[in-house]
Amino acid sequence: MTALLPDADWRHRPGLDGLLAALGADQGLARYVGGAVRDGLLGLPVNDLDIATALEPQQVVDRLKAAGIKAVPTGIDHGTVTAVITGWPVEITTLRRDVSTDGRRATIAYTADWREDAARRDFTINALYADPYTHEVTDFFGGVDDLRAGRVRFIGSAAERIAEDHLRIMRYFRFLARFGRGTLDEDAYEACRAAANSLMALSRERIADELLKLLALPDPLASLHLMVEGGIFRPVLPEIGTDGLARVEQLVAREIEAAVPPAALRRLAALLPPDARTADAVGARLKLSNKARKRLSVALEAMAPTVPARALAFHVGVEGAIDRLLLDPSSPIDSIAQIEGWTPPQLPIGGGALITRGLTPGPDVAKALGEVQRIWVEEDFPEEGRVNQIADQIVSKFQRARQ
Repeated sequence: MTALLPDADWRHRPGLDGLLAALGADQGLARYVGGAVRDGLLGLPVNDLDIATALEPQQVVDRLKAAGIKAVPTGIDHGTVTAVITGWPVEITTLRRDVSTDGRRATIAYTADWREDAARRDFTINALYADPYTHEVTDFFGGVDDLRAGRVRFIGSAAERIAEDHLRIMRYFRFLARFGRGTLDEDAYEACRAAANSLMALSRERIADELLKLLALPDPLASLHLMVEGGIFRPVLPEIGTDGLARVEQLVAREIEAAVPPAALRRLAALLPPDARTADAVGARLKLSNKARKRLSVALEAMAPTVPARALAFHVGVEGAIDRLLLDPSSPIDSIAQIEGWTPPQLPIGGGALITRGLTPGPDVAKALGEVQRIWVEEDFPEEGRVNQIADQIVSKFQRARQ
């Protein structure tokens, strides 16, 4: 039975009809492809739209310009042009076939054969095309049945697909976590295990991108177990082991209990040994941003178990505090509600106010101000009147110590 792409809001976005007309979709020259078709069939939201076309890249650019549509040559050397319609980017890629591959990149040639284009894709559920007008889905490799059954299956030989692009190992486990149900494809799993060392040939940025996408999914645990048990992480992230799996499982349960959305970096922190230096080293190896590395380190810094939630948030930020509270099984879940949406206040007094009270300018000012802040935080951020009392007490204490 022929599958039809269900109607959905994304198919009625402003400017899409004009784009399809410019590409000659009514003549069979362009079809929706990949994630939009896959997610559309499942009734999931579609944010990123890809279109495959029999037109060559320069033809695409010329047609878009003639229609008054902005064309950005984002990957024109590989056949991809991005059309911008009402602020929404749509990637348009010419039908391709692989001429040669080396596990990291492919040399391609253009083709007019839709099946050839489908054959170079990774999984059957990603090699689906849909006619924008008849809504009919073109499926060369049984992807619709796999989607309905919750199977994640490579097109053709899993080993050959992985040899073409080693990143497909990471993608396999991500798609398994998102779409997989029922029986594991043993051939695919064994091919991933056998080729795990090939991940070392990839840039760490690409590995990090796929890993964080996996960790951001609602429930990545089954895939993570398979990856650890199959030695997938060992060549590039040997720090991840069975202890990390237990911590992630505990974290996911606490996130659900606290109704806190998943955070990929928080879950990466749980996967790693509970040591800030190790976390920073892994962040550096994965070429994460300084901000991301800082978040990993803050999440795993040792902390006193009795620090109240708001005091913790004052010192490490609300995001860092939520990470730590969720990662620490001894922290009560309800403490997170105290800081969600909370903005830590600033100490409503400065060093000048202490000098006005009679404190001699110099090193004592910073020390005294630190004492004032410590008490203010311990007392849960009282108002300015109480802060003035604390300041008077601390100045008197320092003055007595100097006498």
